[in-house]
Amino acid sequence: QVQLVESGGGLVQAGGSLRLSCAASGRTFSNYVVGWFRQAPGKEREFVALITWNGGNTYYADSVKGRFTISRDNAKNTVYLQMNSLKPEDTAVYYCAARRSYSDYVNPSFYNFWGQGTQVTVSS
Repeated sequence: QVQLVESGGGLVQAGGSLRLSCAASGRTFSNYVVGWFRQAPGKEREFVALITWNGGNTYYADSVKGRFTISRDNAKNTVYLQMNSLKPEDTAVYYCAARRSYSDYVNPSFYNFWGQGTQVTVSS
């Protein structure tokens, strides 16, 4: 089992920045790829970014490419999502999730472990 806890959400004006953290405990963290997803009210959960086991590869949704950066520190069992140039449409609950492999990584159904989520609200 892997337990995930997100933090760092909040209210920010458009154009501002936030850094989300996903702290893990349990099994060896470096054995898992970690994705960030978000879900806005009335919408489906959507893929935001993914980082592979040792951070060698990262993937982003087109909507956040160039604005968001995912990184990880395996010594601290933590994954980060740096979000810059935030837009009102980025408003959502953000979740981190973990799994062993990353085939079809945009599909939330294939992730085994999830955090409770952290709210990000971007005002215009």
